[in-house]
Amino acid sequence: MSESTLKYKRVLLKLSGEALLGQKEFGIDQAFLQKISEELEEVHALGVALSIVIGGGNIFRGVAGEKEGLNRARADYMGMLATLINALALQDVLERRGVTCRTMSALEVKEVAEPYIREKALSHLEKGRILILACGTGNPFFTTDTAATLRALELNCEILMKATKVDGVYDRDPKLHPEAQKFEEITFNEVIQKNLRVMDATAFSLARDNHLPILVFNLFQRGNIKKALFGERVGTIIKN
Repeated sequence: MSESTLKYKRVLLKLSGEALLGQKEFGIDQAFLQKISEELEEVHALGVALSIVIGGGNIFRGVAGEKEGLNRARADYMGMLATLINALALQDVLERRGVTCRTMSALEVKEVAEPYIREKALSHLEKGRILILACGTGNPFFTTDTAATLRALELNCEILMKATKVDGVYDRDPKLHPEAQKFEEITFNEVIQKNLRVMDATAFSLARDNHLPILVFNLFQRGNIKKALFGERVGTIIKN
């Protein structure tokens, strides 16, 4: 496979914080982080302009904090800081593998990450660096799904790749319903009509209105990211 056969050359990968748990109940599973870093290194070597938005659910979730009595805005800021911890951990592993990357933050934490500025982010991509984007949009009440969609549009990405624990979008929860049917391809409108939960409504509407396709796939199956980049059938593609 060569770079010329790539279907997507500029992508945004959405990683959930929960994915970094691996086999642990809290925090970051370093063994899993090494595995995902191997795949990201391979993708980078293909010449793909790769941006990553990372969640923080393995450390703290704003919605969960609110349920425990915290002010929602403050809880969301705490969740944003959790994404920064994950971003720095991923950056460290990638750099130890010799992959050039930059962490950019929507909150100002200049001692550990660059502030997110669109023009500078685009410059990093043009120089062949992986971008790790932390702290969501920098605003409370918005999810990292919304941040991922927003950044994908800002950075002219061809597709938003949402890495999850399941291998696509089903007509019902496959964990509760073994007979659930998986969609290989589905439209935005069909997702709405069938009331399927893919991501939050704000993120979904933003992608639909701006014709940004979304690929939902299983992160834990080795090689899925590369297969998707070459246009192989992986997960579920959602588009207009």
